Amino acid sequence: GYRAPAFSIGPRTPWAREILLETGHTYSSSVYPIRHDHYGEPDAPRQAHWPDGPGGLLEIPPATLRVFGRHLPAGGGGYFRLLPYRASRGALRWISQVEGQPAVFYIHPWELDAEQPRIPGIDLRTRFRHYLNLGRTEERLRCLFRDLSWDRMDRVFAAELAGSRDWPAGQEVAAQAV
Repeated sequence: GYRAPAFSIGPRTPWAREILLETGHTYSSSVYPIRHDHYGEPDAPRQAHWPDGPGGLLEIPPATLRVFGRHLPAGGGGYFRLLPYRASRGALRWISQVEGQPAVFYIHPWELDAEQPRIPGIDLRTRFRHYLNLGRTEERLRCLFRDLSWDRMDRVFAAELAGSRDWPAGQEVAAQAV
């Protein structure tokens, strides 16, 4: 599996999926179907899909909720730090239990380092996004591991990777992207 930096695989980079296939990858989690000022493809499917058809690279997006016609982020990263813990846990449970879909969650290693150096001179919005709640992230993550069932993406999506489109409906499963 592969996850592109800043979710940078999309309509402008179709060649990237071809390279990933050539290098032996079978799936990617590189398209976040949300609207964001630095990344995102808000019209992309919320569930696992084959952008180039079966036999191509399976795209497995991070978890999102569909609310008032928009895809809202629910899959981790900064959103996990910025939003209340109950919102993240509730969103992942909803996707799993109500929608019957696996919920992909990711986190950056630096988000577990509350003592990381502070970069001087960055703008307020960047500082807020990057540093808010770093000291709480590890405990929140421990709670999430305790509160939900987890497995590797290749096992959660084994049927899709084998060519089947049948989902394990009703199972509470979240996949951790590494």
